[in-house]
Amino acid sequence: MKHKIVILLLLFVSFVSAQEEKQTYSFSLEEAISYALQNNYKAINASRDIEAAKQKKWETTATGLPQINGNVNYQNNIVLQKSVVPAEFFGGNPGEFAEVEFGTKHNMTASASLTQLIFDGSYIVALQASKTYLKYYQNYKVKTDNETREMVTNYYGNVLLAKENIAILEKNKATLEKNVFEAEQTYKNGLIEEESVEQLQITLASVNSSLSNMNRLVDISTNMLKINLGLTIDDTLILTDNLDALATQKVDLAATSESFNVANNIDYQIAENFREQRRLEYKLQKAAYLPKLSASANFGYNAFSNEFTFFQQDQKWFNFSYVGVNLNVPIFGSFGKRAKSQQAKIAFEQAETQLTEAEQMLKLQYESAKSDYEFSIEQYATSKSNLKLAERIENKQQIKFREGLSTSFEFTEAQRQLYTAQQNYLQSMIDVINKKTALEKITNPQ
Repeated sequence: MKHKIVILLLLFVSFVSAQEEKQTYSFSLEEAISYALQNNYKAINASRDIEAAKQKKWETTATGLPQINGNVNYQNNIVLQKSVVPAEFFGGNPGEFAEVEFGTKHNMTASASLTQLIFDGSYIVALQASKTYLKYYQNYKVKTDNETREMVTNYYGNVLLAKENIAILEKNKATLEKNVFEAEQTYKNGLIEEESVEQLQITLASVNSSLSNMNRLVDISTNMLKINLGLTIDDTLILTDNLDALATQKVDLAATSESFNVANNIDYQIAENFREQRRLEYKLQKAAYLPKLSASANFGYNAFSNEFTFFQQDQKWFNFSYVGVNLNVPIFGSFGKRAKSQQAKIAFEQAETQLTEAEQMLKLQYESAKSDYEFSIEQYATSKSNLKLAERIENKQQIKFREGLSTSFEFTEAQRQLYTAQQNYLQSMIDVINKKTALEKITNPQ
């Protein structure tokens, strides 16, 4: 009995913990975008890239600042190196040699060195390149934010679209079930043919299939939105906006009348950043022809002993120090530097051409996005009007069918026309939202 109680308690604790891990979020579209810009996985890593680039910039800067190093070296001469000298130096016979040992068994050196770069053209270029390197990741963060904003908008709209589809399909299903029931009763009374009932049953089966598919689709779309928001799939997500209100909000013809400044586009800025990198690489190769000047200073102590007495107070230490200047002047490298410089120059010219191409492509993309957005607004108005007409036609055909004034084929065709109009209207709303977002992505990168 006690074991059962313990097991139940453990299961209860596990259940409570699992419930605590799941969280509920409620977002409008703008709230969802703001949340994603801080918590989307790609956005988080893009921010880390900026931080890493800042550290890389400091790493480059530090190479030109004073460098101080300490060094301690201990040497134990297990067997001292021997040499020979004429024996007559020590009173021996001429022509003979005597073996002698030089040095002591234990040697220790402690020193500190200071080096300072005075002039290096490559270092100056590297400092400029590190700024460009940081700017690239800052631009990439903006691009990531723009893509996140677009993705969240698209998936937010897809969830709303799926839910609107479900609501319409359920309404259509209820109407069809009523029509099928009435047709069956009319058929039993011998007033219509069986084919008319079967035609309605086919339409109802099609609507049921679409409804089942849409229920699955709304779950998939919601999970995709959660991932783009940086949530877990197990979290609960509530959307507070509705599709019609968002579509109405996104209808803004003034947006297409504004002039397009390609220099403000983030893709253009990235292409410009790439060109600047190539320019600095070319400049770096030219800097290789310049001399390099550096200075150094060294200060230290040596100690020697046949016993390990370096930490004793009476151990004698001998100090040494020096200062120096080093000048490296490149004279001739068999035209290797020239070849590298020409390669860098060609790469720079290619980057300039790519920048021009990017500018023209972005202008074309703007015109295309502008046209698509204007067309989506027109389609939104047209589909809204067509939906009202299709509803009236379907309603008239339903009345005629009930009164035996039209066939089941005519009624079914009116229903299909209505269902198509409903889908076109929903799609036109999502198109307005997505096309406006695509246009803003090009014209408003920040």
